[in-house]
Amino acid sequence: MRLVGIGMCAAVLLVGVAAAPAPAAPVEEVGSSASSGVASAADLRDPHGVGWALKATGKDTVRFRGLAAVNRSTAWLAGSKGTVLRTVDGGRAWRDVSPPGAVAEALELRDIEAFDARRAVALSIGEGEASRVLRTEDGGATWTETFRNPDPRAFYDCLTFFDSRHGLAVSDPVDGKFRVLSTDDGGRNWRVLPDAGMPAALPGEAGFAASGQCLVAAGSRDVWLATGGSTVARVLHSADRGRTWRVTQSPVPAGDPARGVFALAFRDRTTGLAVGGDYRTGEASPRAAAVSADGGRTWRPSTTPPPAYRSGVTWHPYLRTAALAVGPTGTDVTLDGGRTWRALEEGSYDTVDCAADGGCWASGEKGRVARLERR
Repeated sequence: MRLVGIGMCAAVLLVGVAAAPAPAAPVEEVGSSASSGVASAADLRDPHGVGWALKATGKDTVRFRGLAAVNRSTAWLAGSKGTVLRTVDGGRAWRDVSPPGAVAEALELRDIEAFDARRAVALSIGEGEASRVLRTEDGGATWTETFRNPDPRAFYDCLTFFDSRHGLAVSDPVDGKFRVLSTDDGGRNWRVLPDAGMPAALPGEAGFAASGQCLVAAGSRDVWLATGGSTVARVLHSADRGRTWRVTQSPVPAGDPARGVFALAFRDRTTGLAVGGDYRTGEASPRAAAVSADGGRTWRPSTTPPPAYRSGVTWHPYLRTAALAVGPTGTDVTLDGGRTWRALEEGSYDTVDCAADGGCWASGEKGRVARLERR
């Protein structure tokens, strides 16, 4: 299924006209903490203690649905028109490190995974050869294309890594099953995994390429896949790096190509969050969040979910029960492990990510990027 707008797989193309990005001012490759203003655990407990501090990127025609928070100083962005940006000073300056080929073809970069300030792997989405994986080892100065999808039936949505060597990417169903791509050398080489251990997809079922969070990992072997677009929204779990999968139904509403689970976050092998809803403007999204305490075997709806569709979610490292969810209409926070959510602030973001040192970042349309800081 192919939708126009934001949504599932191809559903979120919105490809723009290629334009050569203006280089940003160079920044030093140093580990400046840029810690001033970063939110603490006490700030999170205060309803008015934290908020998003916008960081100007100068890219107001780019939508950044790909985001990787390395720490409070360093973050990577991937977006439309083949754009990749990176900061190493807490967002004060952004270096344009876009792959030239991706810019020339106006690729839709929807996911990026970064290991540090120099190494990152980015995924572009689209039918057939538009789905590609690009890798850099020098902070984006040069990029290598390490995978180009040869199958016109495949459409890759999301990318995740267990560690700096082992990672997966997932495509919408081909021949009735989701297709999984695997690497064991940090993204230098990829292979399609056998689908014998993959349950059959439902009619119309697919992933959402909305935030880079439809496929997420926790620990060295566990990975989860979120779906929508069919009669029910499901979550698939693999405990062996994608070779075999178990599937369960979530309480997040589906029954329409625009509805389902858009993003997952797992704090560990057992504790997970799911968010989603109906991405169409003005459409209600009841029960658009759910929680799992058993590794995704079962899901319970949030008692007080976010008030609208949410496309991104992440756990906060300072409090084991704290997490953030974002979407076009605002940001919500939970302090009780996803059972209840409250509004943090308005403002449109597509994805959100927190690093281990408390550096939390969000990004979205019109070049919007922000870091979570004390008010």
